[in-house]
Amino acid sequence: MSKTSRPTLLILDGHSMAFRAFFALPVDNFATSTGQHTNAVYGFVSMLINLLRDEQPSHVAVAFDLAGGTFRTEQYGEYKGGRAPIPPEFPGQIDLIKEVLDALNIVHLEKPDYEADDILATMSTRATRKGMRTLVVSGDRDAIQLVNDDVTLLYPRKGVSDLLRLDPQAVEEKYLVPPASYPELAALVGESADNLPGVPGVGPKTAAKWLKSYDGLENLIREADSVKGKAGQSLRDHLEDVQRNRRLNALVLDLDLDADIDDLAHRPWNPEATRTLFESLEFRNLWDRVQALEGGEEEPAEAAGIQIDGKTLTAGGLAGWLAEHAGQRIGLEVTGSWSQGTGDATGLALGCQDGSALWLDPAELGPADDRELASWLA
Repeated sequence: MSKTSRPTLLILDGHSMAFRAFFALPVDNFATSTGQHTNAVYGFVSMLINLLRDEQPSHVAVAFDLAGGTFRTEQYGEYKGGRAPIPPEFPGQIDLIKEVLDALNIVHLEKPDYEADDILATMSTRATRKGMRTLVVSGDRDAIQLVNDDVTLLYPRKGVSDLLRLDPQAVEEKYLVPPASYPELAALVGESADNLPGVPGVGPKTAAKWLKSYDGLENLIREADSVKGKAGQSLRDHLEDVQRNRRLNALVLDLDLDADIDDLAHRPWNPEATRTLFESLEFRNLWDRVQALEGGEEEPAEAAGIQIDGKTLTAGGLAGWLAEHAGQRIGLEVTGSWSQGTGDATGLALGCQDGSALWLDPAELGPADDRELASWLA
């Protein structure tokens, strides 16, 4: 049930957010006893639980890319070329995420020859036509073009736990153009993530100025001969690149999909299947969190007789522990003298209301842990 009277669609770019989760959590710190890596699964599901809890959507779906090319790679063979090889620990985790979604009765969608972004675009368009609001969760900047008064983009700033809310005003403040004009700006400056080179020497400020002065990219291209200076000549020299970029970054709004909006209604989960899967993935704390989410209010700590489940930090493990307990109130206990991160502390302990606790020796913290602790304390 949405926390507003207006139905809300929550739709996520599965590959984009899973990849973010993979790099946010140390791969070596998230593996089952059988050796299955789970950092992308853990981070993605933790994020999903937080979103379901905080946003209370009436409809939910996750879109995935399929292996192989799309109509965009057919038009431009260099599209998304030059990317670093996918780490071998990542690909199998997508199938595990889909298993979790099946257990939670959350629809996941994919379409041959198209990208997840096109599914986000199609479903958000359908939702708007039905009078719904939409929350799009994606780390792909192409999704910015979908933002309007009814569609908000949740864009990751750090990992998958810190999501920036981009409404039309926020987009214009950040990117200097309204959302509908963002793909025109991207066509001019290029998009490195998609391997789409822009006009050399032209940055966002110049591109935004041109789009405003000429009332859009189409007019700018038509009147390119009137653009002065070296930047104008550079534009004329690369008009074909700009036109290609604009064709490729336009998202498809009318895909023929196997599901419609009504099929995405948030349905009851399957507790038995979810528990079995979480046990195999060794996600005990996530099981507690999803059970509290789907089962109603948590039992008060006084009545529950919570048991402390503590562990000692290993170097590099702080980020994962904090991500695991995102959204919970965390207490800090210090032994020794310590003030604002300095002093002669001999030990630190972090504890949650659910009974989870972490002990750490400041002398054993690695550089990544130091940064993570400082960021959390701030």
